[in-house]
Amino acid sequence: MKNKSEMKNGISRRRFLGTSAAAAALAVIPASYGCKTKPAAEEVPALSDKPNSNFGGVQIGAITYSWRSMPSGIENIIKYCKESGINSIELMSTDLEQYLGIPENPMRSMFGGGGGGQRQAPPPPPPPPAGARPAGPAPAQAQRPAPGGPPQRAPLTEEQQAAIAKYNEDVKNFRINIDMAKVAEAKKLFDDAGIGVHIVKFSPSRWSDEEIDYAFKVAKAMGAKGVCEEIGEEAVNKLGPIAEKHGMYAIFHNHNQFATEGFSYDPFLAVSPAVMMNFDAGHFFGSTGIHPNNIIEKYKDRIFSIHIKDKTGPNTDPPNTNQVWGQGEVPIEDVLLLLKKNQWPIYVDIELEYDVKPWSNAVKETKTCVQYARNILM
Repeated sequence: MKNKSEMKNGISRRRFLGTSAAAAALAVIPASYGCKTKPAAEEVPALSDKPNSNFGGVQIGAITYSWRSMPSGIENIIKYCKESGINSIELMSTDLEQYLGIPENPMRSMFGGGGGGQRQAPPPPPPPPAGARPAGPAPAQAQRPAPGGPPQRAPLTEEQQAAIAKYNEDVKNFRINIDMAKVAEAKKLFDDAGIGVHIVKFSPSRWSDEEIDYAFKVAKAMGAKGVCEEIGEEAVNKLGPIAEKHGMYAIFHNHNQFATEGFSYDPFLAVSPAVMMNFDAGHFFGSTGIHPNNIIEKYKDRIFSIHIKDKTGPNTDPPNTNQVWGQGEVPIEDVLLLLKKNQWPIYVDIELEYDVKPWSNAVKETKTCVQYARNILM
């Protein structure tokens, strides 16, 4: 497969640290997180009832988004980890906050959100600041659906708007007054199962500063090294300095941004040495056709974790499409063997995104992916 474009050489890490403002900031970063340590999986006791997915020094894990089709809750997450043979995860915050007692989201009852233990709908965005002009059309104006498109929801009633505003306030109060003893209980559940949490994905960049502090405080108490968010200028500028304050990482995930001409990690990394990347190798390859190892080798010191999946490339029909592992074109083996050869302390998280057949389920498929990685690395 031919690449659509060639990678442009960026500034070296040495030059970056020597010439940017990040170099000065690095001097005041706590030593506890200034350098990445080996993934903790090597410290997990080799007991038969505890999983171990560290193969050849490469820590294989999963983002718990992979199990979005399964019943929610951290007790279930632990069960899925054991069944998949995984001992390190990127934990979606929905399951954690559900355990911690976050208020019920009224959007579920308004729009028929799944019940029976299924995952909560994401919270609605916070209301705009007082005096700010709301984005989009006024609530009283129904949007006309695009020709051939799905029908649009009716505008929220005043009662529904009031319920959402109250929910947002209740959630904020819950977060800033969190009972840390409950967080310790959650961590103990994972510890007792031999499962580490290396990232909590809160995606908090649009929260209040107090709530962002909560996200980093809770993630640290869970044993994580950082909080994850989708990459963007506003998010990086907001979370980078706050991560520094907490001695944590602000970790940013990409989708297809690299297919946009001129996109680079460099300006984001220059914001703060606390900014790290969650490099999605599947999205990168699927949208560019470029070998992911080009990015991994260049940014190895600023990549905290990698999302791994299989996809078709941009020039295949259909393009950039999720596939069962081994049936797509992402060079998964090359990526894993590069990490094994160099023993770089970069977590590798399975992100299950292909359609699961009716006779299987997401946990069984994740277990197959774990075995796929093990066969390469061992």
